[in-house]
Amino acid sequence: MDSLEQDYGTALKSATPPCISLYQPTHRHHPDNAQDPIRFRNLVGLLEESLRRQYDKTDVEALLQPFSSLARDAEFWNHTLDGLAVLAAPSLFRVYRLQRSVPELAIAADTFHLKPLHRVIQSADRFQILALSRDEIRLFEGNRDVLDEIEPADGVPKTLVEALGAEVTEPHLTVSSYGGGPGGPGMHHGHGARKDETSIDAERFFRAVDRAVLEHHSRPSDLPLLLLGVAENQSVFRRVSRNQLLVEEGIDMGPKALSTDDVRERAWRILEPRYVERLRGFVDQFNEAHGKGLASDDLDQVVAAACSGRVAALLVDADCEIAGRIDAAAGRAIRDELANPDVDDVLDDLGAMVANGGGEWIIVPRERMPTQTGLAAIYRY
Repeated sequence: MDSLEQDYGTALKSATPPCISLYQPTHRHHPDNAQDPIRFRNLVGLLEESLRRQYDKTDVEALLQPFSSLARDAEFWNHTLDGLAVLAAPSLFRVYRLQRSVPELAIAADTFHLKPLHRVIQSADRFQILALSRDEIRLFEGNRDVLDEIEPADGVPKTLVEALGAEVTEPHLTVSSYGGGPGGPGMHHGHGARKDETSIDAERFFRAVDRAVLEHHSRPSDLPLLLLGVAENQSVFRRVSRNQLLVEEGIDMGPKALSTDDVRERAWRILEPRYVERLRGFVDQFNEAHGKGLASDDLDQVVAAACSGRVAALLVDADCEIAGRIDAAAGRAIRDELANPDVDDVLDDLGAMVANGGGEWIIVPRERMPTQTGLAAIYRY
């Protein structure tokens, strides 16, 4: 599968139209997942109808050929997660399995519809977990609803032996014999040397893991990292860690003592206050700025402000769509129908415009939005 974080700021923003965006909820297990490829084909059919309004049959067939191949890939449909996003354009085809369900949507437009993906990559409710023991690690990634174990990237040592190789300390044992003559039974005592050396090995192991996880997982994803492990191991890891995304509070249990669902629930209890506080901060900023005439929830006003680079932050209702497009030269939104190949969700295009201009685009659950219009913008001036 393609890497969403790596694609998001590069290939997806430089694609040549037509830009095709397909989203659908999927299922992890049989029999629920049996209907997923059927729903996928139905959405592709809608795309074909839309594209044929503007493009000839040969071009449409070429654009949709990768979709047809994916529809026939039984192995793919047997290993889906909770949602699917497929983005395509001439010379580009990206498939993303998502840990979050998404509404069904099939759009062909002059830009990609990115709001569902933007919501996924926001770090506010996503996190990673590093499960620690003194001789192995495991990695998990998820959100408030789901947690999955992920394969560590190449370069991340999964075991003590993999990290230290021939440098792993061999057992040292000092033997003393009491009461036994030649050939008689002896009593064997292991002194502190072995314990000290294994502690040093664990510290070296954790240091190597910290460097690799930071490079291959934390920096690319920008997600908070929680530790799962007994307090002693967490303490050693924190002492050597240089990962600024490491969360101060961890889950103080052995990695094998909890189910994945239990780990997810405990992790979200730690992270939820951070998530709520972040959203509350944006809502408070909006309310304060609105009283000073530096914020708005009116679509036309916000579009004009965004076109002139005045929007510092834009809150968008996760469940709201406004069909249309933005006329940047005129600084206005033009309402239309999503079936038109040149039309997307105005809120999606508006969010992308704000983000490209250096502002913040935040997808917010409807129940936490400070307005009823689907958007709330905070102005720079």
